[in-house]
Amino acid sequence: MALPLSILDLAHIGEGETARDSFTASVALAQRAEELGYKRIWYAEHHNMPSIASSATSVLIAHIAAHTSTIRLGAGGVMLPNHSPLTIAEQFGTLETLHPGRIDLGLGRAPGSDQQTMRALRRSPASADSFPQDVLELQGYLTGESRIPGVDATPGKGTDVPLYILGSSLFGAQLAAALGLPYAFASHFAPNALEEAVAVYRRDFKPSAQLDRPHVIAALNVIAAETTEEAEEQFLASKRLRVTRFLGRGRTFSQEEADMILESPAGQQIVQMAKYSAVGNPGEVEAYVARFAEHARADELIVAFSAVDRKAWMRSAELLAEVHGLRA
Repeated sequence: MALPLSILDLAHIGEGETARDSFTASVALAQRAEELGYKRIWYAEHHNMPSIASSATSVLIAHIAAHTSTIRLGAGGVMLPNHSPLTIAEQFGTLETLHPGRIDLGLGRAPGSDQQTMRALRRSPASADSFPQDVLELQGYLTGESRIPGVDATPGKGTDVPLYILGSSLFGAQLAAALGLPYAFASHFAPNALEEAVAVYRRDFKPSAQLDRPHVIAALNVIAAETTEEAEEQFLASKRLRVTRFLGRGRTFSQEEADMILESPAGQQIVQMAKYSAVGNPGEVEAYVARFAEHARADELIVAFSAVDRKAWMRSAELLAEVHGLRA
């Protein structure tokens, strides 16, 4: 059987687009992914980012769920220190009640924002310190075994929404192992600790009521096209866009300027972020995906389609599904 594939949809707002355009594109991707046989789609919580529209993650999941029928939908993830565990239990308990058997809840401890945005969210930098306890409190609400006497999540209690720990460091791997939860590594933008984190997670995993054996999910970028040249053009456009987003500080760069920056030390850091990227024609992409899955010792992969052009973005999903055998 083909290794299960999930999609990370960042709900990006393209040049000349609005947030509504982004949501329309996300619905179209989810509907097509459902037809193609993808396992689930993840939506990530980001704040104060003009190019990403998934800040209200649970609301977006509800919208996508209402326009699809079978594909699983999840937060990839909710940055739990930004919220109370009870609130998240109620939100995702509501989603699971409305769409039973289709909701997943990935959890991270990063802010998903900068220092000023953390302040606007009324979040203390120290709130991340209680992340392990907050995960357990949230789990208690969802399983119906509340850790706060007299407090239950309604809806939420007894829905058993599956939890996932997301991370890009050893901390998340250790926590997921200790709690017996699936672990997803954000290697699509933070590749450096992938091998060590997976090794720690698999070595230290303790079975739980949710999971009896380790389950590793690793993320990579994918741009698939009919020809290698077309895919490489889209990959270069993606790297140029990252230069503007990470280094532009409100300004845009010409293609020539972006290419010069990509050759600089700061630009090379941006290139390194995309270390794990499958780029090429369908055969080349599938071969890379297979090598990456073995390298990451993964049970499932998350693919982030990073083509800038909307048609190329959707086409990547179609070509990967076909060559990976998802319809079978």
